[in-house]
Amino acid sequence: MARLKNCKSYFFSVEGETEQWYLKWLQNLINGSESATHKITIRCDVQKDPVKYAKKLNILGETTIYHLSDYESDELVHVQQFATTIDRMKKASQDKQITYKFGYTNLTFDLWIILHMMDCNGSITHRKNYITPLNCAYGENFENMDEYKHEKNFKRCLGKLQLSNVILAVNRAKAIMQRNHENGYVQQEYKKYKYYRENPSLAIGEAIEVLLTECGLM
Repeated sequence: MARLKNCKSYFFSVEGETEQWYLKWLQNLINGSESATHKITIRCDVQKDPVKYAKKLNILGETTIYHLSDYESDELVHVQQFATTIDRMKKASQDKQITYKFGYTNLTFDLWIILHMMDCNGSITHRKNYITPLNCAYGENFENMDEYKHEKNFKRCLGKLQLSNVILAVNRAKAIMQRNHENGYVQQEYKKYKYYRENPSLAIGEAIEVLLTECGLM
């Protein structure tokens, strides 16, 4: 008789449906793995405001929450949106039981999806331009990002992945950040949250690495 596995819970606030679909897919992938030491539950709500998300949780003990967000460009509107997100994470963390961590992606979450299949080290000038490496990585022919982000199409791409691809994405993300450091890029810091203005850069891999490590998969 198979040993029952303990269950770990993880909390994410996300800014789009693709992030939510991805995390639920990852939850199912890990729970279906015989190698995982634990079952997991990922509570991931589409909620741009970390304060509102934290209030919904009814926290009873020390809890780490990850917020997935994009640094879409250096345009003032996007810079202000990014800063507001950090402001709200900082405010949510005023509750001493909550630690809010930042899983940002520069430019967008689509970079993280590409890294499951291949390297993506070149700078992207606009988020719409991810469609070319996405099509290359997944053997698709989407005309634009909207078509790719249709639920059926996005989940078809996820269906081509295994846990080994997630581990590759984590390692590729770490390599990108190491390269940024070696290139002398200055890591920005705002209210103790760090990020690069240069793309590609991303911190979402840190959150996924924690999850995989705690489940004995990395």
